[in-house]
Amino acid sequence: MTHVKVFDTTLRDGEQSAGVNLNKLEKIEIAKQLERFGVDIMEAGFPASSEGEFEAVRQIARTIKHVSVAGLARAVKSDIDTAWEALKDGVEPRLHIFLATSPIHMTYKLKKTPEEVLQTAVETVAYAKQKFHHIEWSAEDATRTDIDFLVKIVEAVIDAGATVINIPDTVGYTTPDEYGKLFRHLKENVPNIDKVTLSAHCHDDLGMAVANSIAAIENGATQVEGTINGIGERAGNASLEEIAVAMKIRQDVYPYTNGLNLKEIKRTSDMVSKLTGMMIPGNKAVVGRNAFAHESGIHQDGVLKEASTYEIITPEMVGVKSNSMVLGKHSGSHAFKEKVHELGYKFNDAKMKEAFMAFKQLTAKKKEVTDDDLFTILMETQVDSITIKKYQLEAFQVQYGSANLPTATVALTTPEGKRLEHAGTGQGSVEAIYNTLESLVHEEIHLEDYQLSSIGKGRDALAEVHVKMTVNGKETGGRGTAQDVLEASANAFLNAVNRVFVTQHVEEQSQAHV
Repeated sequence: MTHVKVFDTTLRDGEQSAGVNLNKLEKIEIAKQLERFGVDIMEAGFPASSEGEFEAVRQIARTIKHVSVAGLARAVKSDIDTAWEALKDGVEPRLHIFLATSPIHMTYKLKKTPEEVLQTAVETVAYAKQKFHHIEWSAEDATRTDIDFLVKIVEAVIDAGATVINIPDTVGYTTPDEYGKLFRHLKENVPNIDKVTLSAHCHDDLGMAVANSIAAIENGATQVEGTINGIGERAGNASLEEIAVAMKIRQDVYPYTNGLNLKEIKRTSDMVSKLTGMMIPGNKAVVGRNAFAHESGIHQDGVLKEASTYEIITPEMVGVKSNSMVLGKHSGSHAFKEKVHELGYKFNDAKMKEAFMAFKQLTAKKKEVTDDDLFTILMETQVDSITIKKYQLEAFQVQYGSANLPTATVALTTPEGKRLEHAGTGQGSVEAIYNTLESLVHEEIHLEDYQLSSIGKGRDALAEVHVKMTVNGKETGGRGTAQDVLEASANAFLNAVNRVFVTQHVEEQSQAHV
């Protein structure tokens, strides 16, 4: 069976999704989970794009021990140098360099002739080879590139030192039949193609990213690229969990192996969803909440008699567990620590104590504490740990009635340590809280999006709120969880504001070390 390497680009292409803005700690947590998931390569970011991105990529490269960490670069020597500085401390530094090859991109974006593009590609790959042993070269917009020119430039960059050739469907334009034929043509017409790994990178603009990726594998690709939950620019990327499960379930058709641990799919999917604020549609294949739900009476009867009648993927295969109570209010710190380790988290004593206290506060209000609840507590404890001055919610109260204008009274502590109180109104309870918070903080704020969901089931389920906003002109996002919807809403608002402080703090630290 042919082994297919998995190249995850959740932290680079996935983060380019509209409204997603991960900080360094969040990216590191996702990177560690991707390592547990078993990807072969993770693209940590675009180091030359900003100081914050450079620092995040460098920290990921220093943290991850069992996965090759890659950084993106344009076909520019300064980008390559910056990527090397960010990645050089990793166990297997890898450069991903891209250059557009389609007529429309060369003419209107690059304003270069095909000969100039070819020369640039060869020169930059040869330059990168002086630093990187592993170099992936991507022909941006390959599926709209002249086939003869694509063959010519691929052969040239292989001679220059590329070790992986990526053929991306950058705008999600191609079909499975066309994409498969493209890979087969390269295999048959590029003389030195046997010296490299062929990689597929597909976007989902026409809903065919997963099908196109599998078509590429069937025609010679031995590396597939994608993201968790299929997130990414525009309609997103190929969904890695869908590709992996399709290969597992249909091994009779797809005789390929990979190194992914399918039992980590659910946790990886949930983490990416929570930290990016991108909700998973209920009907999403493999990881949607309805993936294993059966509403039809005929379906329910069949599943009860024999699961395979309507269920081709078992919940256990992808790490879905029942929401039975795992810990309760009488559970001690030792049992809690064991569960934390079982869920894959590693905390120092101070963080373990912080997480345990949050758990105890939850058990005082909630009868059943599920793995999903614990996952939320542990994730928040892990990623919200930069100690800087922030706005903190002290107390709030909302007066609401069907015949009265909702009024919120809020008390908070400012970054300077000053306690402030104020009351405000709104057309609804959440708006009243947000209007009041906006009048208390010393920032210019515009709310762009608000999303509310529940963690688990039942009337005592935790509420989870995600917001997108601009703070002083900077795009940011925030999340908040609580049993009360209004408290979760207030927490999400302040989390978004505080993230601006975190970003500024990271940038100041990076500049201080330059």
